[in-house]
Amino acid sequence: MKLKPLFLFFTLLFCLLGSQPGRAQLPLKAANRLYEEMKYPQAIAAYKKLLDEKEPSLEVLEGLGNSYRQMNNNKEAEFWYAQTMNFPKVSVETQYNYAEALRRNEKYERAKEVFQQVLDKDKTKAEQVNQLITACDQALAWQANPKRIDIKKEHFNSENSDFSPVFYKKGLVFSSDRDRKTKMGMYSWTGKPYLQLYTIQQDSTGNWSAPAALPNRINSSFHNAAATFSASGDTIFFTRTNKEPVRRRNGNSDPTSWQPVPAKDQFLNRLEIFTSEFKGDAWTAAKPFAYNNHKEYSVGHPALSPDGKLLYFVSDMPGGKGQTDLYFCERQANGSWSKPVNCGPTVNTPGKETFPVVAADGTLYFSSDGHVGMGGLDLFSVQGSRDQWNEVKNMEPPFNSGADDFGIVFEPGTEKGYFSSNRNSETGVDNIYSFKPEQLPCKLDGRVMEQPVAQQLQAKPKPIAGVMLRLYKPGDSIPQTTYSDADGNFTFPITAGIEYTIKGVKSGYLTKSSTITPDCKSVVDMIKIDMAMNKNKMNYSYVVENIYYDLDKFDIRPDAAKELDKMVVMLKDNPNIKIELSSHTDSRQTQGYNKLLSQLRAEAAVKYMILQGIDARRLKAKGYGETKLRNRCKDNVQCSEEEHQLNRRTEFKLIR
Repeated sequence: MKLKPLFLFFTLLFCLLGSQPGRAQLPLKAANRLYEEMKYPQAIAAYKKLLDEKEPSLEVLEGLGNSYRQMNNNKEAEFWYAQTMNFPKVSVETQYNYAEALRRNEKYERAKEVFQQVLDKDKTKAEQVNQLITACDQALAWQANPKRIDIKKEHFNSENSDFSPVFYKKGLVFSSDRDRKTKMGMYSWTGKPYLQLYTIQQDSTGNWSAPAALPNRINSSFHNAAATFSASGDTIFFTRTNKEPVRRRNGNSDPTSWQPVPAKDQFLNRLEIFTSEFKGDAWTAAKPFAYNNHKEYSVGHPALSPDGKLLYFVSDMPGGKGQTDLYFCERQANGSWSKPVNCGPTVNTPGKETFPVVAADGTLYFSSDGHVGMGGLDLFSVQGSRDQWNEVKNMEPPFNSGADDFGIVFEPGTEKGYFSSNRNSETGVDNIYSFKPEQLPCKLDGRVMEQPVAQQLQAKPKPIAGVMLRLYKPGDSIPQTTYSDADGNFTFPITAGIEYTIKGVKSGYLTKSSTITPDCKSVVDMIKIDMAMNKNKMNYSYVVENIYYDLDKFDIRPDAAKELDKMVVMLKDNPNIKIELSSHTDSRQTQGYNKLLSQLRAEAAVKYMILQGIDARRLKAKGYGETKLRNRCKDNVQCSEEEHQLNRRTEFKLIR
């Protein structure tokens, strides 16, 4: 093994000096070998040396494009791939890589043209390429209407990569391959120092301290990155790489990208999760996670749930949905972790899912190149847990770009935070960006109406004049105040991205509160809001909209909970009232069954509100079954589903 570098050196030197026919091919073989061994900076130097000596060949240009692509330098990759398009024998694979480089550089129209050329040559790629063309169109649509978010590159970034920030004490811990000024060695893939974990603290004025490397018990002499902390901050889970001899043709080779294994037999890098605890005044020796298996596959990028009961991570273990998947383990009563379970097909794709983060509200954020995105890794959010998830949502610009975007964290209770991206990078290195909602001024245009009673639901709502409206924003001690005019209209100056509370008060009506977070696109935008107020009058019944139950069930669904939350706010705004909450069914079951089912539904709704802090003495549950139908749909009467739905309702009325 010690002879290989010397052999390459003397072979290259001999060929450069020699003049015999055919020897020009030897430097190209040497450059290709450097590429195959994933020594990309050295391969680039070798390919460029060849360009200095003779006319560019297709193989040399492809080698340069491929090397820059592997180093995530999409600007240079695009440039060199573009030169290959002048060769008649350029491969479909190179055309595809060129189109992908264009997409990652956000040149979507040109990328679509090249993708179409790929499609014209190779129909077997139709499904994949058509999806990418659709993704280009979607990216253009997102760019035309970006979210109003201020993005700032943080000044503590280095010339090398800095990424995956997580909150720790009064600052951040992040990953970086900046020079520690020690004999750490260099990583041949990037030509940079090995990744290490750093901490940085912020003072009361917002200034950051100089980054400091975590101690050697965490930062070993190879790669250490992508960490997560327990809520108390005294336990860290982080990613460490382990060199493993190549034994087969699949597996991980890079600690951040999960690229295929090298073409030549050598060592590859497998990820493992390690933990350490802060005891006394120092971190304990790092211990391996129970489900590491570095001889077979990688396990990395840990993310703890806020309660510490779930650990999400990334792995390319056998049986997954794609190149890398998200998995989870549950903490057992004895402190151990359950066996890994795949997070399922809603989250995982045939591509790569990486860098999970669980926010304080339980939202899972992760990056993927398998879901529809803008290019490279995109940031996504999803509600749910374990392997049960709702719809995955692309976070769109400016969070996402054509480059790699990942490792997002939110300050608890705010819409501010940090994320990582290699956008706008001349060399493809990652940087940490801060973000916060854009403070764009606009106007709130509201109207106060009287909610019709249940018996007159189809009646046209009446405007209410003279309602005192108070507008609160976080930190306000004195709200803005105005009054509704004769048509119930009112206006307030507001700012985008701030959560406001509007409270309406008038004698003879129940106090009404609403919340709104305006998404203004320009200073001339008018954000509309309608407020429906209820009469403060005994035995007036009002329909609670959007309270639905699954067939023959009485569990409170998430959509019903949102409406009941509004009822909770109403009861807190009006502390002296008592209400009857009633449930009604249609006629399509026996009267006895309907009476029982409606009573159970009413009781479930009341129980939910009690759990939200409402005194049980202020609530009465009543199930009326089918005894108070609002239309002709009695037993044995043919009615449409819409007519039956009118009878399936929840109402409330004041009984004090």
